[in-house]
Amino acid sequence: MKSRKILLKKSLLYLILDKPGFAKLSSCGVGIIQLRDKLSAKSQVLKSAVKLSQLLSRTKTLFIVNDYIYLALLSGADGVHLGQGDLPLKQARLLLGKDKIIGISCHNLKQALKAQKEGADYIGIGPVYSTATKPEYRPIGLRVLRQLKGKIRIPYFAIGNVNEANLEQVTACGARRIAVVRAILKADNPACAANRLFKKVKENYLKIK
Repeated sequence: MKSRKILLKKSLLYLILDKPGFAKLSSCGVGIIQLRDKLSAKSQVLKSAVKLSQLLSRTKTLFIVNDYIYLALLSGADGVHLGQGDLPLKQARLLLGKDKIIGISCHNLKQALKAQKEGADYIGIGPVYSTATKPEYRPIGLRVLRQLKGKIRIPYFAIGNVNEANLEQVTACGARRIAVVRAILKADNPACAANRLFKKVKENYLKIK
């Protein structure tokens, strides 16, 4: 059985996808893979979740389901990721138990401090930059990342159009971990892109540790 909390602490690169096809990237430095599919029927999302859970169970990559706690439970996922408008963390913990991982999307320091206090295992903070993945959200910029430094003790992943070009700016603000979508999935060679991102994040992590 995976030691989920230990693997979470070691995770530096987090990939979000909507289909199981990129599970092989678990061998390219991706510590966490999240299934976020808001368009497909729940039955199809469950099939994808079960497939990813089975594929990743033999790896050291954690598998997280976005939003749907019951699908995370049914598929055997390592945990769930919740937004600000989803089920409160306390109730989610009652359903999932203490061993599963719960991540929370936060957009400012106040939300991040609240998530940490209530027992979140990690935080996704963003969107740092404007992103086509979340066009309805106003970017938080680098200022909020600086505010989190020294105040948030649980792992937090900077998300929102973070890529190789702006990675050093992000990590310079104290963010040791990143979550991405297009930086890997839209690359000509996703495996190479994942490897490069992981190496750069790791280098910067060691500098600011």
